[in-house]
Amino acid sequence: MVDSRGFATARGFLQPDMLTVWRTDFHRHQKRGNQNSVAHMHRRQKCQALALSSGVSEEQVQRYVTGEKGENTTLQCLDQPVNASSLLYRWKKNGSVLVTQNPLKPSEHLSISSNGSLWISGLLYIDGGQYECESQTKDNSSWQTLSNILLRVAEGPTSVSLDVQPATLLQNGTLYVKKGSDVYFNCSSESFPSQNLTWTVEDLALDSYDRASGNNSFLEFSIKNIQPSDQGIYSCTSQNTLSKTTANKRQELLVYYAPESHPGCSWEIVNEPLDVLFICSWYGGYPVPTLDWHEVLEEHVIAKGPTVNSTSQETERLEVHVNGFILHSGEEVKCIGHHVTGVEKNCSFKLKKPYPLGDPMVTALVGSNITLSCTETDSMPPAKTVWMQKDNKIINTTSKYIVSDNNPNYKLTIINVTKEDAGIYYCYSINPLGPKELEVYLTVKTSAGNKGAMVGVFVSVFIMMIGITIGVTVYSRRDRICIGLGFSHLDDDTGDILSLVDSDEEEIFHETELPPLSNGHATTLVEIHRRPSSDHGDNADSTVQRNDQTHPEPAQQTEDC
Repeated sequence: MVDSRGFATARGFLQPDMLTVWRTDFHRHQKRGNQNSVAHMHRRQKCQALALSSGVSEEQVQRYVTGEKGENTTLQCLDQPVNASSLLYRWKKNGSVLVTQNPLKPSEHLSISSNGSLWISGLLYIDGGQYECESQTKDNSSWQTLSNILLRVAEGPTSVSLDVQPATLLQNGTLYVKKGSDVYFNCSSESFPSQNLTWTVEDLALDSYDRASGNNSFLEFSIKNIQPSDQGIYSCTSQNTLSKTTANKRQELLVYYAPESHPGCSWEIVNEPLDVLFICSWYGGYPVPTLDWHEVLEEHVIAKGPTVNSTSQETERLEVHVNGFILHSGEEVKCIGHHVTGVEKNCSFKLKKPYPLGDPMVTALVGSNITLSCTETDSMPPAKTVWMQKDNKIINTTSKYIVSDNNPNYKLTIINVTKEDAGIYYCYSINPLGPKELEVYLTVKTSAGNKGAMVGVFVSVFIMMIGITIGVTVYSRRDRICIGLGFSHLDDDTGDILSLVDSDEEEIFHETELPPLSNGHATTLVEIHRRPSSDHGDNADSTVQRNDQTHPEPAQQTEDC
């Protein structure tokens, strides 16, 4: 086909803006009399005007034609005389005759139409080259060149492919990578004779910029320690350097990351005092996590939160309304957070029934102020604690009572105590697991009773002091007391004489006090008065003899008892 300017076009591919012209040397046209008719002059003036408008000579036009491999194309034979029907045509390629008009053996690949155009079916790489269209009159005159065309065959780009590693493919075709990982991008395509590849990124702010470019068959680049700001749409564009045909492929890439902190477990008491709201929150991740509430002992899920749209922050907070009747003291409750990146973290707490502590017995004087106190620290969830009277009436702050609630310390102050204030008071704590109370018994006494108590205390202390004094004295003189009872010496530093009398008729044996021994103790002499007897004579003599052998005879001393 021929466009409005008389240029050949290759079936939708060859557009006027793709034609390139070369300037060649020529001799200006001179009149040759009968060789040119007026009509022929008009035709040549038209070609000259076209050439001049393109910035080239009006004599010869050199054209580039690019065809796509496998497609059909037509090379036009231009600059024909008016009486073109009387001409014969042939086409040369690279200086050699390629095909002639009306050949004996027609070719399906190459053919010449009646107007001299060359039809090429299913372009091949070997079809590329320099083509010349020549014409000859039927009277066998010389061949004249009418067209000079350079045919180039291009192919592609085709098979554009992207590869992002390491990445995970989602069901919607989107890829995601983990924050902080090293990501590698690769793009490849097929194109003849060559191509230009370009990586382009369109981020969340809709700003586009090139990340890499090259003219090889593949193009790769990498991002170290990828961050959420790097997520966006990555495009690889391939352009054929000859045909300028382009092809691209796009891939959306997301950067996922789990929250850095642990989930937070909390609770709220609703519909006091039996119902509780368990709250689990885990903020700061993309996309949002899945949260599960578990009873550890029972090993079953209390409640589970689905993964939904990340724009809804409610998915990062899971609330479970639980009735206290299904809970048990000592049971552990856990919230487990799961993130798509594989991170799993949890928080937990152990359920405990309240147990208030305090002094169960309190005494006060009439007219004084007294404060009852208790503490409650064990309950989970934290219990509500109040002061109650024996009729289960809650005590509030009045002119008579002052109630102080400084968790975990709870105080009840009674102003101007009277006898009527005596009795039982309750520190009452309750949470969803149940109630527990501490009984505090208040005893009220008058001032006289108090004096008697003080006297009793004084007497008790006095008696105790006397007992302590006596005990200390006896202990310090224990040796003398024992001598007085016949068990020990009364005084180690004095010499004593012990006389034993059997009868009026006696024999006196003297034992004098010996010098102190090496251990510092004195030796006591003993006088034994013994009645002579035949039964005892031998024994007495032998005894005296043994004593004489044992001790040297001291100077005799006689002492009348």
